[in-house]
Amino acid sequence: MMPKKPVMAVLETDTYNEIDDQFALAYALLARDAVDLQAVIAAPFSNDRAATPNEGMQKSYEEICRILALFGKEPEGFAWKGSASYLPGRRIPVESEGAGRIIELAHIARSRGSKLYVLAIAAISNVASALLLAPDIVQDIVIIWLGGNELHFPETGEFNLRQDVWAAQVIFDANVPLVWLPCRNVVSILAITLDELRPSLAPAGKLGEFLYSRSEELITKRKITSKVIWDISTVAWFSVPQAFRSEVIPSPVLNDDKSWSMAPGRHDITAVTSLNREAVFADLFKKLASFQSAAQPC
Repeated sequence: MMPKKPVMAVLETDTYNEIDDQFALAYALLARDAVDLQAVIAAPFSNDRAATPNEGMQKSYEEICRILALFGKEPEGFAWKGSASYLPGRRIPVESEGAGRIIELAHIARSRGSKLYVLAIAAISNVASALLLAPDIVQDIVIIWLGGNELHFPETGEFNLRQDVWAAQVIFDANVPLVWLPCRNVVSILAITLDELRPSLAPAGKLGEFLYSRSEELITKRKITSKVIWDISTVAWFSVPQAFRSEVIPSPVLNDDKSWSMAPGRHDITAVTSLNREAVFADLFKKLASFQSAAQPC
């Protein structure tokens, strides 16, 4: 059963990593009928765009601020720096402003008799740390995580999962409500080309120009013809729930080698099995087209 909307939400994002996080943040800010976004938390990442997890987190925070500026929104009290590293051990949290804010908002949600919905679209270090630092919030949050590949996909080292396996293990082992969005064979359907993006983003003015510029830069650099906009799926889960199919399964065991196995007595999670690409993109571009009338200048 879907919760009453808009849901009280937090977005955990490695915003500078690719281009899909920028779309997801803009989508979450515009989908006000579905998501009441309370905070955005920068997540660590490391690759050719950031030499260390801390650099990735810092660059992501800066990218969050750029997007908020397009909305005329100040980052103070809304954008938070997260973990400067991945978890150093399976049960060892990393304290950060971001993890602390998740805990605070979870307690606020409890006082209101509601839940905090954590939309996680990166290595899930901040959320895992929050659960380890304050285990009581397990009753106050619902996690929606894009990470890992579906159970039968042969490649298990998906980017969000492989960066912080210990954090992912915390999430799957905790008896916390979890909506899991696997990447390959599920969310990977959300691929789009520059030719499709150009007219679809034009109505969004400066925001559309920013998103298109980021997309063009990455697609051209990688010499690819299309890009999967993975992260919008977490927002779409609330904004267009009819576009998703899911099933309730026992939480799988994530092994240290990133493989999956099953064990008796595990709690249930919700695993997304398919989604309607056209419905998700139609809703995203409809929301983006409302940007000019909704946003206020800085």
